[in-house]
Amino acid sequence: MATEDKFVIDTTDLAIIQILKANGRATNREIAEKLGLTANTVSSRIRQMEDAGQLRVVAVSDFSAHGYDVLIQVAIEVDNRSVTDAASEISEFAEVFSVHVVNGSYDIDLLVAVSDFDTLKRFMLEKLSKVRGIRSMTPSIVVDIVKYRFDQSITGPL
Repeated sequence: MATEDKFVIDTTDLAIIQILKANGRATNREIAEKLGLTANTVSSRIRQMEDAGQLRVVAVSDFSAHGYDVLIQVAIEVDNRSVTDAASEISEFAEVFSVHVVNGSYDIDLLVAVSDFDTLKRFMLEKLSKVRGIRSMTPSIVVDIVKYRFDQSITGPL
């Protein structure tokens, strides 16, 4: 399963991951019963995968279930300021779901989740437009979410 230098996920680890993907609240005992293992073995394997950076159990929620009916992606170009500093400042806004420093035709990519278009307008005008160093913003309203998953099959290191 694990070597001193490199952690390798085996079939038992994959089975544990599959069960957690189906039910992130499954207890070690429930997983153990399904796989014919002991709860201690399951606990140990989960801990080893987490320690090796191969597994992280997180909760993923639906945006609309929390009252966020408007999603917008914003591509930002930064001038006369560190991109990382601008991204850090932007990340402090409650409306911002994710911030990524990227390469290409713009510097920062972010996803904003708000309840309605009035809130979006206020966010863009009263908060985002006041961040020092923003040269341009290219917003794109999300009209449909085709895929948003963190439970993809594991074929190699995460």
